[in-house]
Amino acid sequence: MKCPHCGHQHSKVIDSRSTSAGTRRRRQCLKCGYRFTTYEHVHANGLLVVKKDGRREEFSREKLSSGLRKACAKRPVDEASIEKVVDDIEQKLQGMGKREASTTVIGELVMQHLERLDRVAYIRFASVYRDFADIRTFKKAIDALVQSQEAESTASQLPLIPRDAIDHDPVTRSRKGG
Repeated sequence: MKCPHCGHQHSKVIDSRSTSAGTRRRRQCLKCGYRFTTYEHVHANGLLVVKKDGRREEFSREKLSSGLRKACAKRPVDEASIEKVVDDIEQKLQGMGKREASTTVIGELVMQHLERLDRVAYIRFASVYRDFADIRTFKKAIDALVQSQEAESTASQLPLIPRDAIDHDPVTRSRKGG
């Protein structure tokens, strides 16, 4: 493993941990002593991506990661979150047990993750992925996103006054006629 600080070819592993997507290793350069982290991922062996025009190409983790970085550019999304999304999608594709996955399936997985991660990045990705034909289509996607966000905030928001306190309050009861 090449040292990112001095370029020396040899390092030693100080710590190694398994993660759900692979192995994380802390290394130390044998020349300068610089410490750095490497990640080993299981390569999606033989997984082919079926393009919309019918072409097939080998799954590229780097291509997926690059697309996510572009969607998340200048957003408050850290590199670790992007890598987690890539790991999750890659695991999901491998878990399907198929040798091929369509760009449609991969795109939908990306959109599911981005919707939870960052909604602006989601809209950026969706505008390219869904190839919005006009501003109305773009507005529909934004409106749907706003509605889902409002529904989530309403569902997760606690009431200011608990319902049972309102039912037992004499002032509120007298207004209701009870």
